[in-house]
Formats: sequence, structure tokens, C-alpha cells
Amino acid sequence: MSDIREYRSSLSDASARKFETFSYLPPMDLEQIRKQVAYIVSKGWNPAIEHTEPENAFDHYWYMWKLPMFGETDVDRILAEAEACHKAHPNDYVRLIGYDNYRQTQGAAMVIYRGSGA
Repeated sequence: MSDIREYRSSLSDASARKFETFSYLPPMDLEQIRKQVAYIVSKGWNPAIEHTEPENAFDHYWYMWKLPMFGETDVDRILAEAEACHKAHPNDYVRLIGYDNYRQTQGAAMVIYRGSGA
């Protein structure tokens, strides 16, 4: 089991904090994020964007950026909304969620921007 790496996650070190599955992988570039958004759309899930301050990421609800994008299938529009949220809240974490209507739960959730406050 020497292949298993320790992933340090700490409240006191914002850069080490882990959120959802993708935070344990190397950071995604824009093309990889685009593929994840395309996957959310291909599954018929409704995208939504949330944000929060780094110090509140673990023990508070995240703020919703506008309403979920019900039925949206344009990947560029979804990414533009995520970027608009990031520009409006540059110090916050911004995450993208894909809501699965059938299972009535999140099908996907990933932090796509770590703000300058992180």
C-alpha cells in the first residue's frame, strides 16, 4: 500500500482544502472543465452555480448564483455564467453542480474557481 498518497486538507491552510472528488486530482484546465460541463448536459442534468467565502466553505450553505439553469444545453453559456460569478465574487470559491431530476440529488459537483482569498 505504499502507492497511496496522503492528501492533506486543513482548515488553516486554504490552498490545501479538499472539496468533492475532483479536488483530489490535479487542477482541471478550461478544456477539462468544458468536458465536465458537456457531461452534465449530456446526462440531462440541470446546471447550477454556487459560491462562498473560503472561511465559510465547510460549515455554511453556499450562495446560489442566480437560479439553476433548468434545461440549459449550451456549454458556453454555462461557463460564461460561472465566469460571471467568479468576476462578481473574485475572493470566493465557485462550484458547478449538475442536479439529477430523476434521482433528485446532485449528479456532479466540482469547485471550478478558487478565489484570490483562498
